[in-house]
Amino acid sequence: MVDGISKSSSCSRLNLDIVRNYSQNNIIPNVDVNVSEIPLEKCLDGWTYSNEIYQSTIVTEWDLVCDNKYKLPLSTSINYIGVLVGACISSQLSDRYGRRPALFLMMILQTVAITAQIFSPNWEIFCFLFFFVGAGEFSNYIIAFVLGTEILSPKSRVIFCSMGVFMSSAMGYLAMPAVAYFLRDWRMLLIPMAASGLIYVPIWWLVPESPRWLLSRGRVEEAEAILIGAAKSNNVEPPKAIFTQAEIDDTMSRKDKQYNFSVIVSSCNMFSITVLCSMLWIVVTIGYYGLVLNTSNLNGDPFLNCFLSGLVQLPAYIIALLLLQYCSRHLCQSSTLFFGGVMILCVHIIPTDSEIVPVLLEILGRFGITSAFCVVYTFSSELFPTVIRSTAMGCCSMAARIGTIISPFIIYLGQYNKSLPYILMGGFALCGALLCFLLPETFGKPLPETMEQMQLICRGRRKKAKEDENGESATDYQNKESRL
Repeated sequence: MVDGISKSSSCSRLNLDIVRNYSQNNIIPNVDVNVSEIPLEKCLDGWTYSNEIYQSTIVTEWDLVCDNKYKLPLSTSINYIGVLVGACISSQLSDRYGRRPALFLMMILQTVAITAQIFSPNWEIFCFLFFFVGAGEFSNYIIAFVLGTEILSPKSRVIFCSMGVFMSSAMGYLAMPAVAYFLRDWRMLLIPMAASGLIYVPIWWLVPESPRWLLSRGRVEEAEAILIGAAKSNNVEPPKAIFTQAEIDDTMSRKDKQYNFSVIVSSCNMFSITVLCSMLWIVVTIGYYGLVLNTSNLNGDPFLNCFLSGLVQLPAYIIALLLLQYCSRHLCQSSTLFFGGVMILCVHIIPTDSEIVPVLLEILGRFGITSAFCVVYTFSSELFPTVIRSTAMGCCSMAARIGTIISPFIIYLGQYNKSLPYILMGGFALCGALLCFLLPETFGKPLPETMEQMQLICRGRRKKAKEDENGESATDYQNKESRL
């Protein structure tokens, strides 16, 4: 029974020996014997798969059907577990050894793992390598986001967060169904995915280390050299002294201090914000990846559906850019999640005989959740200070993996009730629209450098006390932000 409808099974059949015996004895089905009482047996002779859409997939190659059907969502979850572990390790590497080395280490891991996947002899090896693909692919995404956030000015930062990172991701997503349309064998599809890693090579000479990170580690001369080079590239005359002696002395006194996960739990304010951000990330990723994974279940051509699902991301990121430039972060986050959640809930709640309406509603839901995904990155990065930003973003990303790990199984529930995945994803999105108001507002405020500055931003009522304690006024802090 599927959705209350009786369908023929592809996983079992009537016991052939008994049926053969009845046939030899001229026993008439449902006359001399009740067919429903004949015991069933598994499909012992294998399965025949349709090549109408795909020539080869991991499902058809390793028979991930019937009793092994759970292995398909498990494969995706293993990839997301790799993302979780990669986020944990790479965030520590990024804060300790620098954004740039950690970024390229994760890029190499991703490219090598995808290349090795092409030669997977079985499902177990495929999943083992898929774990490392996840560890590399999302880690370099997070580190690149943090690196760009710290290098760019406030206005450029918003454009980079929406158009730079996410828009380029959307272009890659759009290219995928186009390539898959011509390469319908999963191993052949992995070849251009692995080859795209060559794009990373010239970035080594184009992208500098984060001057904010260098300054936080006491490497003042290197930070100044990067800033002077950036000024010359933009035809701007750099000041003779980029950092005051007081700032340098303050930085040198902090350079040997190690920041890790323990710093997050040691501060009530930091811990509370991290937990709230993590919950928000979980909500967004459940909706985002749930809709991504559900694309193949939509009515119509899967390649066209995937392309349209990616195409809707382009205006979603443009809307996110406009919201981030002119609206408070609370409004940005709540409005996008609310719109996406309502559209997702309407997919199966609104009764309709049309095949187009559910697809349209799901695409609109994807539009809202995609915008929310862009906003949550920017919102979170503005909350955390430079000294712990990568680690804190890594914590949020690790928490988000809870959402991505369970999202394949949320979609899997659709095999028993088609409405259930949409009710869950839409309900979570609406909860997130309310949850974001518990976080402090960051719109128009400078990016924090130290833990104390983060406390100043997040706890305005203690502003004067913090200024007296640290000897740095909001004006001084704003001037320092402008120079960086």
